[in-house]
Amino acid sequence: MKLPSIPRTTAWGLGLALGTALISGVSVWLNGRYVKLFDDPTLLAAVRNGIVGLVLASFALGTGRLGELRALDGRRRLALLAIGVIGGGIPFALFFNGLALSTSPAAALIHKTLFLWVAVLAVITLGERLGWAQLAALGVLLAGTLILAPSGALGAGVGEAMIVAATLMWAVEVVVVRRVLLTGVSPSLAAASRMVVGSLSLLALVAVGGGLDGIAAWGTAQWQAIAITSLLLAGYVATWYGALQRASASLVTSVLVLAVVVTTGLQAWSTGTAPAPTALAGNGLLLIGGLAAIGAVVARSRVRAREAGLATT
Repeated sequence: MKLPSIPRTTAWGLGLALGTALISGVSVWLNGRYVKLFDDPTLLAAVRNGIVGLVLASFALGTGRLGELRALDGRRRLALLAIGVIGGGIPFALFFNGLALSTSPAAALIHKTLFLWVAVLAVITLGERLGWAQLAALGVLLAGTLILAPSGALGAGVGEAMIVAATLMWAVEVVVVRRVLLTGVSPSLAAASRMVVGSLSLLALVAVGGGLDGIAAWGTAQWQAIAITSLLLAGYVATWYGALQRASASLVTSVLVLAVVVTTGLQAWSTGTAPAPTALAGNGLLLIGGLAAIGAVVARSRVRAREAGLATT
């Protein structure tokens, strides 16, 4: 089955990243409601990731990606396996259990610094360059993130350590995915690998603890929640990996921070109450920082295009 291809340009990468941020913002809002229906968030993640993995794998097979997988060398196959383990598997268990063990209300703040870790790793491992404008945008994003952090000391317990480990693994996943996609691996194959291998990793962890029996207790409400959030997760991974194929890792993760603004807007709409002044300030800074990061890259691209045009004249 031949589908129309999306141009591999930075502009399309930005568009896909914005789509990812929108999907993520809606997903976080819905998950905040649905997660209360489940006793074991790790089991929930395992089953949901597995469903998404089957959907993405079916799509990849239907578009001829099996031949692509067979043609890959051992190094890239190993990279796809690593993406599944460090992206779709172990960090989910670390993150959810870390939140359960943490006594700090500000523990979730750690994950929201993902864009900073990705920026550092992208410079070191991918050779990405951050201009002064993009660095300033990252600073604004950090300021907005800190303002939105709940009150209370961050803490340094086992729970916080698990969240740090999960965040670092997701940061490594981003740069590994970016490098793999630049070698010619399709986003659909990489996304399917992430979710299939990740689900198997999570199911193995749950099975060791004897928690697979929890599936039998799920009713209609639980499966409806899984169906809705699985659809959103499939869209998230597909657009996320598509964006990473077309735009820099540091830019894509900076744009993803805008998901917080979407979630805040949905929460205000659903409750009928306006966000607190600090929430408005924090979200305002995130919006400014995200748009500034986009503007910095667009301006740099125009300069390069102008220079290339002058060089050919």
